[in-house]
Amino acid sequence: MRFRGKLVDVGCVANFTRVLNTIAKLTKTCTLHLSSDKLYFIVSDRAANGGVTIWCELVQNNFFDEYQMDGLSVEFNEIYLDIPPDSIARALKTAQSAKSVKIKLTKKHCPYLTLDVELASLLSHSRVVTHDIPVQVVPQQLWSDHKEPAVPDFDVSIYLPPFKTLKSVMDKMKNLTNFMVVQANQSGEMNLEIDTELVSVTTYFKDLGNPPWASVNWSQDRCHGRDPKAMAQAKVDTKKLLQFVAGQQINADKAVCNIVDKKLLHFILLHEDVTLQYFLPAVTM
Repeated sequence: MRFRGKLVDVGCVANFTRVLNTIAKLTKTCTLHLSSDKLYFIVSDRAANGGVTIWCELVQNNFFDEYQMDGLSVEFNEIYLDIPPDSIARALKTAQSAKSVKIKLTKKHCPYLTLDVELASLLSHSRVVTHDIPVQVVPQQLWSDHKEPAVPDFDVSIYLPPFKTLKSVMDKMKNLTNFMVVQANQSGEMNLEIDTELVSVTTYFKDLGNPPWASVNWSQDRCHGRDPKAMAQAKVDTKKLLQFVAGQQINADKAVCNIVDKKLLHFILLHEDVTLQYFLPAVTM
């Protein structure tokens, strides 16, 4: 197996760094799936992560000037690696003014992702800072554990308010309870609610808009015939929800929340170069 990629454009390096920073805020370990045309950052170990699932998809030619990948075999031309996203994000901090960043799979006494960061220099020769980050190769028999999760058959789909606004609201609520109820309907309304023995607080959002999913291939069967004012809701872990909201650095063009009533929140961040999905299961109400 071989992998080698090179980022040259400063904007591409910055975008790639923001993706890694976002993933690092959500999980300590994830799986990097390399294919000939895309990269995926995946968290699918549901038992170990409290039910949270993450699927982040990048089109490689939107980031890399050079990209070479030879997978396990001609038939299975893919590579799966368990990686520490925080370590890669820290290495990329040195690359914000770099002339180029090379990322390659190497093997010394164990597999590494090696980052060669070429820094600009006043001298005639460039300086290269090398970061060796230990990784683990995922055997082929476990690849099926890292497939793209199915889009849920949701009851409500709604655009999210700005993340800065959501974070401000949640920061005020987080110390009052461990759980928060997210409600929304097909009329562009969303509520964040906490209810304890001592206090009840609800924040209301209006005119958010609902995605026109009828124009794409995602199911909207459960939305048809539903009262547009009827609220779907999910009670979720406040810490995990705030972790997702506070950790975003992708600058998504659109951010969507799908709600499976009393079962699941499914968030989608859509960017020109990146798509990130975050699945947060509901707790018993």
